[in-house]
Amino acid sequence: MVPDEELATRVAAGDEAALGELLQRYERGLSAFVFRNTGGRDVEDIYQETWLRVVRSADRFDPTKKFSTWLFQIAINLCRDWWRRPPPEPTELDPDRSGADSVDYARSEAGIDAERLLGELPAEQREVVILRYYHDLRESDVAEILGVPKGTVKSRMHNALNKLAAVVEVENER
Repeated sequence: MVPDEELATRVAAGDEAALGELLQRYERGLSAFVFRNTGGRDVEDIYQETWLRVVRSADRFDPTKKFSTWLFQIAINLCRDWWRRPPPEPTELDPDRSGADSVDYARSEAGIDAERLLGELPAEQREVVILRYYHDLRESDVAEILGVPKGTVKSRMHNALNKLAAVVEVENER
């Protein structure tokens, strides 16, 4: 199997097959990452913009670094920009739509509860939890993606887990 970093170098040279391979490898993980960071809103737009930026910037990718780290740095920055934008004007829901376009994992009760709990966290803590536990990245990779020291990742994780435990405790007392 060709390493991601070599495929990224081929993308910079205009190799569409290499891009297709990277898209296939990261489709689920990147979509899930964006979904969790935006609460399921504008996932497709951010997903596509991430890949557009990968293609546009492929010539600046450093093949001595991990491609996945670079990819998730692009995605996290787009998610942060998304949160800074003003919310769209409310629109009426079409009662005839079944919601079939929704991501399957969002439909399970546990998935909905996890998404709600993640929504209780500040963005910096949410990002760390998603990268570490949902994407099984090492603390050093999380630190590189977020551009912060490893100690900051640890403290954000500690604070996030404490906050989540407190929220669950309060809910269980009800």
